[in-house]
Amino acid sequence: MKKQPLLLLFLLSCLTAYSQTDEKEQVIKDGWNFGALPAVTFDTDLGFQYGALVNLYHYGDGSRYPDYNHSLYFEVSRFTKGSGIYRFYYDSDQLIKGLQTSMDLSYLTDQAYDFYGFNGYDAVFNESWIDDESPDYVSRMFYKYDRKLFRWKIDLQGKITNERFRWIAGLNFLNFELASVNIDKLNKGKDEDDLLPEVDGLYDKYQDWGIISPEEADGGFVPTFKGGLVFDTRDNKPNPMRGLWTEAVLVVSPEILGAERSFSQLSFTHRQYFTLIPKDLSFAYRLAWQAKLSGELPFYYQSQVVTSIMTGSTSEGLGGSKTLRGIRRNRVVGDGIFFGNAELRWKFARFQFKNNNFYLGLNGFADFGQVIDKIEFQTNNAFVEYSLLNNPKDYFDPGAEKMHLSYGAGLRVAMNENFIVAIDYGLAADKRDGTSGFYMGLNYLF
Repeated sequence: MKKQPLLLLFLLSCLTAYSQTDEKEQVIKDGWNFGALPAVTFDTDLGFQYGALVNLYHYGDGSRYPDYNHSLYFEVSRFTKGSGIYRFYYDSDQLIKGLQTSMDLSYLTDQAYDFYGFNGYDAVFNESWIDDESPDYVSRMFYKYDRKLFRWKIDLQGKITNERFRWIAGLNFLNFELASVNIDKLNKGKDEDDLLPEVDGLYDKYQDWGIISPEEADGGFVPTFKGGLVFDTRDNKPNPMRGLWTEAVLVVSPEILGAERSFSQLSFTHRQYFTLIPKDLSFAYRLAWQAKLSGELPFYYQSQVVTSIMTGSTSEGLGGSKTLRGIRRNRVVGDGIFFGNAELRWKFARFQFKNNNFYLGLNGFADFGQVIDKIEFQTNNAFVEYSLLNNPKDYFDPGAEKMHLSYGAGLRVAMNENFIVAIDYGLAADKRDGTSGFYMGLNYLF
């Protein structure tokens, strides 16, 4: 499967033609301003993606620029075979005086959501099984299932002693609907040579073996409450040049509100930013630790990464665009995880176009992560009988988990400091994590 960002690459080449290395005084923005981006990609199995995203910013009288009073984000995009993103996100420190208010309302449909099992390298990934040119080919959908996710969340932050030291509180309601991949739907319109075979995927096998229970197999409702503390000295939120941003967050999901089961988690994240060349070059890193404190997490919730505020449509991993770039999405899943990112960020050109401020940036990065508390599971007798005829080492390698590494580079196109188009290409250091990943979206990773 390959995605081709045709229109976006064309737009970026046009912007580059206007770039200038000499720095001009910035245009001070006031009132409403917006950035828009078409979504045009192609996926062999999911079809064409079409749609658009728009981010509206209100700068008031301009006295706070580049800080905004209100940000409203809208995205509607679909793949021709059914997957889609429908999202509204709002962020403001002016809606309620003294509070930072963020709200997200999303419906995300994914007909090929990644599932590689639990505990990182302990779950074997066979690349040849999804390579349709390999003699061992099984199906491109073997490590996938169909997921529909409805999400409504609201996050609040308020100062404790000053603007730098704040409390965090939030509600997050998630409803998951799961099923096996709809092979018939994905096969519509395909040539005979491209048809996906009708075989059980890993998601189906985990049910047969009793690792995924019947109660969890079709999804469920997960309400969570969040509370925590944050210390923030960043000089700029979209792309800080100096300062730190550290937070500790406790998440609780009570069964009494309709959750499949009760559980609690604790997350600690530290981010720090250093100026190497004023205005132009900085170094940034993020270290994050997340652990289960009590209860049992439903398997479909395990990929969620706890954070005080979302910078994209999802906060999931480990693996993929928001955590370990170049490593397959959800490759590293466990009850406890640790991960980090290190980036060099260079703003190599600034210019003005259509009365807006732009800069172009390049990033070099390295990402790493590991399961530090494994998910415990048992299999039923059906798996024991199955393993007599098949090699269990094709699926499980107990004790193999270790640090996962990736590295790569990225391009940023920023308009008025806040609307930032992000393109990253990452390479996995170990073939057990896949080979590479190409990502398009908005904002710096952290």
